[in-house]
Amino acid sequence: MTTSVPPPEPLLIVESEVQTNAIRAQGAGGQNVNKVSSAIHLRFDISASSLPESVKERLLTLRDARITSEGVLIIKAQRFRTQEKNRLDAFMRLHELVNSVATPPTPRRATQPTFGSKQRRLQSKGLRAQTKNLRAPVRGHDD
Repeated sequence: MTTSVPPPEPLLIVESEVQTNAIRAQGAGGQNVNKVSSAIHLRFDISASSLPESVKERLLTLRDARITSEGVLIIKAQRFRTQEKNRLDAFMRLHELVNSVATPPTPRRATQPTFGSKQRRLQSKGLRAQTKNLRAPVRGHDD
């Protein structure tokens, strides 16, 4: 019988630890894109944050291109046309990333190979040995 562990409470990120800058969005949008700064650059310093140490370690070990070598997470949000929606989108993506590493990974428990898998391995070894024996030169044949 396995007991299911309830998911942990989502981690809260203090808004004062996050820096946001409005920048001009790339791509299509007509003349409006040239004069309105609707995209958001969100910067979150992982090591200086108030997150638990275990979560910080797991975030810093992620192989994510958005995390710099200094440990700063940079998210660029430009999906929407308004600055407010992009700011909300950036914060949502930050929360998703942080909460994805909030639960520690379950350690792998080593298991023994099954009887059937051992039998299949030995059988395939035998077939391979037979094939290689057939390739050997014939001995004891005097010509």
